[in-house]
Amino acid sequence: MSDHAAVPPVPPASVVLVSGGSRGLGLAIVTDLLDRGLRVAAFARTVTPQLAKLAEAQPDRAYAGAVDVTDLSATQAFLREVEERLGPVDGLVNNAAVGQDSLHAHTATADVARIVSTNLTAPLQLTRLVVRRMLGRGLRGRIVNVTSICAQRGFPGLVAYSATKGGMDAATRSLARELGGRMLVNAVAPGFFASEMSAVLGPTQLDQIVRRTPTGHLTEPEEVVPVVRMLLCEQTNINGQVIVVDGAASV
Repeated sequence: MSDHAAVPPVPPASVVLVSGGSRGLGLAIVTDLLDRGLRVAAFARTVTPQLAKLAEAQPDRAYAGAVDVTDLSATQAFLREVEERLGPVDGLVNNAAVGQDSLHAHTATADVARIVSTNLTAPLQLTRLVVRRMLGRGLRGRIVNVTSICAQRGFPGLVAYSATKGGMDAATRSLARELGGRMLVNAVAPGFFASEMSAVLGPTQLDQIVRRTPTGHLTEPEEVVPVVRMLLCEQTNINGQVIVVDGAASV
């Protein structure tokens, strides 16, 4: 006999909040979800012209704001604005993060604190806010955490960053268990994007990673977006998982 009673399937998300949605992967996720007919709210420290254009073109389905994810009160206020404009949020993509390009012994205390605050504390707080509001309304939703292959493999110069992404992987598994099927909670762990590689790793290590990747190239945002969309919109039994998108470089 199962220890758990059958839980009805979690419906697709209809209103999705995306942190760090102004550029790169975040902007690609926002654009894709809007193209699929969802209502999408996105925020970042700075609203780029590209994100602003999306929001202006579709005011009934898109909303953007300049919010620092580490500012809890500002994040709460933005979430309330989103609900007033688009409706109750039933999907969350934790994408906002800051990188690192220093050996741990040379990383300033303030930089470690900034990385942990942005990449771990802030998404945990935002998730708590969204989950509490969904539970209070009796909603069932989807949560996708964008983590990194750095959580599973070691790379020099990325100790604090890797620690935060590993923390989010662990939180993904625990929250999925804690919510008991009322929401689907998963993570997507991309391999390195080219822009990150040039900032963190030297050409030798970059070449080594590309050579050991069976698909022969670094990860592109367009290769991650369909996985995020599936976890938000498709009927699956995927829950509490970390899905790696890196061309099997880490295998």
